[in-house]
Amino acid sequence: MKKYLFSYTFASLFVAALLIGCGNKNENNENPVAETNLPPTENNMDYLGTMGKAQKQAVKIVDLSIIQDAINLFHTEEDRYPESLEELTASGTYLPSLPELPKGIVYSYNPKTGKIKAIPEQKAPPAPPVPPAAQ
Repeated sequence: MKKYLFSYTFASLFVAALLIGCGNKNENNENPVAETNLPPTENNMDYLGTMGKAQKQAVKIVDLSIIQDAINLFHTEEDRYPESLEELTASGTYLPSLPELPKGIVYSYNPKTGKIKAIPEQKAPPAPPVPPAAQ
């Protein structure tokens, strides 16, 4: 008898919760945030800029891990680190080509340790101004 009472109580509570949860809610089910046409603000622009930077960082990390794996494989097979990154791509065995990095980023490879990094491109200092020609 207790078993049936427990089952009946549980079923009743379940049905009551289901009916309350499915009841009529506010007829205005529109998303108030989606309806606002806010102009771009500094916060919105910061978000977009941050997302762009995050994507660049993710691409850089994936590219570096691919190259580091190839360097490690080269070291395992040749018992030395490659002298340059081009040595990895020369035969096509380790890498078909070096992955392209985002604009303004270059590879920095240390052949003694076999470690690779992506660093900002060092721009050449501007040339000194040329003095006017003497007459």
